[in-house]
Amino acid sequence: MGRKSVLISGAGIAGSTAAYWLARNGWQVTVVEKAEAMRSSGNPIDVRGDAASVAHRMHIWPALREKATRVDRLVVVDETGRPRIAMDTRQASEPDREVEVPRADLAAALLSAARGEAEIVVGDSISELTQDEAGVDVRFASGSTRRFQLVLGADGLHSAVRRLTFGPEENFASPFGMYVGTMRTALDAGDPRELRLFNRPGISLSLHPGAGHPLAAFIFRSNEHLDRLDPQARKRMVESAYEGRGWICDDVTAEWAAADDVYFDAVTRVTVPVWTRGRVSLLGDAADCVSLLGDGSSNAIIGAKTLADALAAHPADHRTALTAYEAAQRPLIRAAQRRAGTNSHFLVPASRIGLGLRNASMRLASLTRRPSEHADAQA
Repeated sequence: MGRKSVLISGAGIAGSTAAYWLARNGWQVTVVEKAEAMRSSGNPIDVRGDAASVAHRMHIWPALREKATRVDRLVVVDETGRPRIAMDTRQASEPDREVEVPRADLAAALLSAARGEAEIVVGDSISELTQDEAGVDVRFASGSTRRFQLVLGADGLHSAVRRLTFGPEENFASPFGMYVGTMRTALDAGDPRELRLFNRPGISLSLHPGAGHPLAAFIFRSNEHLDRLDPQARKRMVESAYEGRGWICDDVTAEWAAADDVYFDAVTRVTVPVWTRGRVSLLGDAADCVSLLGDGSSNAIIGAKTLADALAAHPADHRTALTAYEAAQRPLIRAAQRRAGTNSHFLVPASRIGLGLRNASMRLASLTRRPSEHADAQA
């Protein structure tokens, strides 16, 4: 087969990062992405620590800095929009070690880097995988077939590679009792340095100024089963949770009902006991996640680089390489999953008592945190 060949399903954060580094390490890389266009509705996310180091080495840091948001303050508002609590969200930090950027801009920068190294196939997906000792035969939804030495599933929470290789999604995914929805909004986000947050028991609504393109995010508690792909069902669910609740809830739900480019899904915990089966392996949210705001994107970047490094360290033994990758990456994911419960109660307190305790802890924190010394670095 000449150069070692790998197929990556998913051109998102994990997939694009893996494509770049595997190609740089001598692999013949093909990336297949089902979506025809990139969704713009995802929340801004932090790239920090080891993920920032990877971004620097991919030469995308200037692009991320250019798209960075300026937010360094969280303001909790009441039902009239009046600020009740304000706290700094960024301590003094090095501008070359942390950046907040809209998810779409991060994904676009990573994909742009990967395009120079790998073959990118858009508008297709994997429909069948058959593997043997030497490789994996892949049938695509378009009807074409190809053979690769490795297949990597970086296709997210609802991974097709995971389903085809490891079994049905319900074997690995469990609901968190919450839903999340995000979209671009035409509403005035106010101060470009402030993220505004509104809560009632069981719901939160945030308004983020983004990088000049404001974003609204709903997170709410519900055990109701919902077809996430049914636009009328998700419209009704959001309206039921938010209409008449105060602040800008009615305005945002009206926008939500008319919007096409939205993200909506149940918050889900994914746990796959072993990430590799033969010549197929998982990374990013396909492998292990809680799909709640947190460190998922940075961990996806780190995991993709760890996988590429492991294959470079064991070029003749993919089994040893993929075992080493999982052993290094799994502790990071487990730590993020342990934080998910605490994060959920901070973002969406379930009761009035819980909301009161959350607000009291934020007021205390706002008194002890120093103002960000490098707020201008986010400009």
